[in-house]
Amino acid sequence: MSTPGHDDPLSKERSHLAASRSALRAMREDVESLDITDVTANWVNAAVLEAQIEQRIKALADLSETPLFFGRLDYLHAPGAEQAEGGEGERFYVGRRHVHDADGDPMVIDWRAPVSQPFYRASKKDPQDVSLRRRFGYTGGDLTAYEDEHLLDPAEAATTSRLLQQEIERPRVGPMRDIVATIQPEQDEIVRAGLSGSVCVQGGPGTGKTAVGLHRVAYLLYAHRERLARTGTLVIGPNRSFLHYIEQVLPALGELTVRQATVDDLVAHVEVRGTDEAPTAVIKGDARMAEVLRRALYSHVVPPTEGVVVVRGSRRWRVPVYELEEIVRELLARDIRYGAAREALPQRIAHAVLVQMERAGEAPDDRVQNAVARNAAVKALVKSVWPQVDPARLVLRLLTDADFLAEHAEGVLTGDEQKSVLWVKPARSVKSARWSPADAVLIDEATDLIERTHSLGHVVLDEAQDLSPMQYRAVGRRCTTGSATVLGDLAQGTTPWATRSWEEALGHLGKGEAVVEELTAGFRVPTDVIAYASRLLPHIAPGLTPVASIRENPGFFDIRTADAGPADVVAACRELLEREGSVGLIAADARVPELAAALAAAGIGHVGPGEETTHATRLTLVPASLAKGLEYDYVVLDEPQAVVDGEPDERTGLRRLYVALTRAVSGLVVTHAAGLPRQLT
Repeated sequence: MSTPGHDDPLSKERSHLAASRSALRAMREDVESLDITDVTANWVNAAVLEAQIEQRIKALADLSETPLFFGRLDYLHAPGAEQAEGGEGERFYVGRRHVHDADGDPMVIDWRAPVSQPFYRASKKDPQDVSLRRRFGYTGGDLTAYEDEHLLDPAEAATTSRLLQQEIERPRVGPMRDIVATIQPEQDEIVRAGLSGSVCVQGGPGTGKTAVGLHRVAYLLYAHRERLARTGTLVIGPNRSFLHYIEQVLPALGELTVRQATVDDLVAHVEVRGTDEAPTAVIKGDARMAEVLRRALYSHVVPPTEGVVVVRGSRRWRVPVYELEEIVRELLARDIRYGAAREALPQRIAHAVLVQMERAGEAPDDRVQNAVARNAAVKALVKSVWPQVDPARLVLRLLTDADFLAEHAEGVLTGDEQKSVLWVKPARSVKSARWSPADAVLIDEATDLIERTHSLGHVVLDEAQDLSPMQYRAVGRRCTTGSATVLGDLAQGTTPWATRSWEEALGHLGKGEAVVEELTAGFRVPTDVIAYASRLLPHIAPGLTPVASIRENPGFFDIRTADAGPADVVAACRELLEREGSVGLIAADARVPELAAALAAAGIGHVGPGEETTHATRLTLVPASLAKGLEYDYVVLDEPQAVVDGEPDERTGLRRLYVALTRAVSGLVVTHAAGLPRQLT
């Protein structure tokens, strides 16, 4: 690794960085100076164009603390005839976004461009025509070091990049950052997988699955921008704290239009004010409930009992009951949405009338058919045969009317399961009902049975192992005509309905053809920490491959007996705060108030999950139930046995503990007054 010196080429690289920043500033100024006065036909077009320009200006922002480029590729030959900028011996700087000079020549190539791919995949065995790969080291926004790999030099041994290790282990404060400078070959393959196929990533703690999913979104938006601009993209996370933690990754890569939401956000048709006991939530989340809802919905369709007479002028046209029955049977057999069939029914009846008109010598057109479909007699028949159904009212009736539930759950749910989902105290109306999160998912299912849910072009689903089958169906409805990237770890499933296998989960999602990839190389969690946490794997997810940390630094790891209770926990936090980086204090939910009081008494400021840390306040107090997906440079884990005991069963508790143990990037201190769980000892 080279550092500044009198004859060191680092000064040339700094000059290129300065010139690139100037070029980016010029690109931004060009956009800011655009005059759209004479190019828009009306105020609507002007507003749309102004919004697009504003987005472009934001995307061209130069973040002072974020390196504009992080690598360089020196090609032996042109990277390919299709690369217009390619030339023999061409040099490319790889960065977060494309930057060109006043003549349009590239100064920095977007990391997502095909010519940048060898930066992540080239090796001594497969140099991909790259003679030199250079990595840059930064302190803040200043370029301070570089490191070269001569891929075509047989005399140079392959070594682990020190700059790569330093970047992985660099202390962090605040939200999650991108990993664009450290993407590994196996991660890059997933990131650059095609848009048409769905991918499921099984990855243990610290394997970078969340970052891979976010960078995959950024890549797809680069490679398929026009298509995804029309169809949309969505990132789904487990909770608001998690979404706040990851929300800056895509903007740092220049992507500002990706929506982020939780599953609860997607199904927010009613106000959720209630909760379910775990056994009840498991049944409500079972995929069998979809069939119960379908039966209950279509029970509203009743066969016509008499024909319909349409009066037009002096003529009366009669459609007999047997013909109406045939129309209804045909619509039911087509298996289309309830609402679409209801809209089609009056048109089918009107068509039957038009056939009679034509036989009588008339020549009706589409206007006549539409008029017949709006006829009062036809509308009355449709209302009686195929009535409108409100999805929330349908679910409310199922959960409060034992006879109605029994009729449509027969052969699907057992008697005990039916009793479990019935409300003890029925609600008087949809608005007064104390809906639970699982109820909202049922309403979303019913809504889709009536009217098709809008499908997006691509959906990323993170921490997927905690979803119920019905929640998977809710997400799947949002990408029926698009693709999905599913991210999760079966060992971290901490809900009573946690995913048992990815094949089963992908089936509920409607993406059974998805390719399942497993990431086993650990980049975030230190060796000693992941080895200790992996003692739990045989008890929580037998068969899963343990994560193998590639970190050269084993990390700081200590287990301490907290004889003085919270005072010892506070002391451990104070000790870690003397180091550089963020600190997380993770504890069983029930112990959080006591620890918060102890921190306050000791004068140590802290924030909660989802709140922004600062250099002055670097400690986050994290309930174990919210720790999933978060990471800190150093972690103090309070009372592991209390974390286990805080869950309804031991396996779920051990999984929660596995999550808590694996949030540290540089060091972990475990404090306990009670004994440690036997699975750890």
